[in-house]
Amino acid sequence: MTERLSLATLDRVPAEFRPSFDPSSLGIGIVHLGLGAFHRAHEAVFTDEALAIEWGDWGIYGLSQRSRTIPDQLQPQDGLFTVLEKAPDHRRCRIVGSIRKVGLASDRSSDLTGWIAAASTRIISLTVSEKGYRYDPGTGRLHDEDPAIRTDAAGGDPSTVVGQLVRGFQARRAAGGDPLTVLSCDNIPGNGRLLRELIEQFCGLLDPLEEGGLRAWMADSVTFPCSVVDRIVPATGAADLDEVQQLIGVQDRGAVVAEPFRQWVIEDDFAAGRPAWDAVGATLTADVLPYEVAKLRILNGTHSMLAYLGAVAGHGTIAAAMGEPPLAALVRRMIRDEVIPTLREPPGVDLVRYGDEVLGRFTNPALGHRTHQVAMDGSLKLPQRLLETARDLLADGRQPRLITLAVAGWIRYLRGVTDAGDRYDVIDPMADRVVPIASSSYSSDTIVTRLLAIREIFGDDLAGMPGFRSAVSNWLDRFLDDGVLRTVVSAGSEAP
Repeated sequence: MTERLSLATLDRVPAEFRPSFDPSSLGIGIVHLGLGAFHRAHEAVFTDEALAIEWGDWGIYGLSQRSRTIPDQLQPQDGLFTVLEKAPDHRRCRIVGSIRKVGLASDRSSDLTGWIAAASTRIISLTVSEKGYRYDPGTGRLHDEDPAIRTDAAGGDPSTVVGQLVRGFQARRAAGGDPLTVLSCDNIPGNGRLLRELIEQFCGLLDPLEEGGLRAWMADSVTFPCSVVDRIVPATGAADLDEVQQLIGVQDRGAVVAEPFRQWVIEDDFAAGRPAWDAVGATLTADVLPYEVAKLRILNGTHSMLAYLGAVAGHGTIAAAMGEPPLAALVRRMIRDEVIPTLREPPGVDLVRYGDEVLGRFTNPALGHRTHQVAMDGSLKLPQRLLETARDLLADGRQPRLITLAVAGWIRYLRGVTDAGDRYDVIDPMADRVVPIASSSYSSDTIVTRLLAIREIFGDDLAGMPGFRSAVSNWLDRFLDDGVLRTVVSAGSEAP
């Protein structure tokens, strides 16, 4: 029987794959909510490498929000796991030792509140996805009528991220109130500012005496820097686990796969220190906004467009979708003609080159990044990835021709069937509202009108902006009549 990766078996792994430090000697200084593959391939790797440059007790206590799967994978491995970097001409394998404790946030045995309160904890970080914030993207307001939010505010066992943080803040303040940094690493515009605002809104649901003191302490002692994160991290398959085992010589059930590229831009606003992330490639800056907008619109926007259109055309992966020359040309044209003109160039970044690099990354067949994985939760992703670009173009007197094509692609994807007639499940928190509309027998104009009326997605303005609704409706008609690929070919040949 093959041995399992753990502290006890680490010395049997070839030295080239092992961490450069003894993980067992590392104290915990970071509590992380959202122990998914992205965190393990991103922040955990940056932290692991930073510890080799500058030692400190910056070990991570990683907690899953709902599922026990990852804690069950990593607990027998003492938090150790492998990151396998894959590209056509690149394979790199490394074992990460920065995660020192794992658990489930909703499990009382995790004692999350106590860890947030502990003076040794200096950073709380999060990758809980847009859904985890329980807010309305159209207004930035907390869903304060959500039963779970109400239960948390009334003093119940906290089950929401905002409730868990506030309960921990209350305990930390009572224990002496040492300074703390809360670092959001989710793909949400102004993620740190948004999280602070949601927490302040939650505080408004507390007893007024508790609310005032907690708000004052937060203002003095807690910072919420914004950040931008980027790394393609597809789902790990059985073949990946087999490859890792062949390389390291022991079994690793918690291995993750990632592309070689990675980016982390962080607002330099830390209340109680940080690991030497900047020494291993992170960018510390006073203003993350231009990086954030460029990444959301160039990378995430085109990623979503490729996912919707590629999936409906029958492609299982992003790389396969990029293998369709007309589709690859279309997303390149969208970046050049409609996205870049809306952006402010970040310091030291050539946006045209950045766009070319993004599309080059999408062609990586070694990742097997599935179109349906990227397409999920579109109702939450659409506003910042595509709709803000449309608004900026319209405000400048320009028609978002290819952006409206991408929005129509999302609506076509919601129908749950490829052009060849193969069915698939649509995974979206608003699926019960949007799928029946998109799948109805109504005209394209009626479908688009009804969807644009959902203010949580489209706000109060886009439906009334000249040409937007009719352009989306026209593209949807063409997708339904001619299919995705024929429509894309004809769109590429038409004058902008």
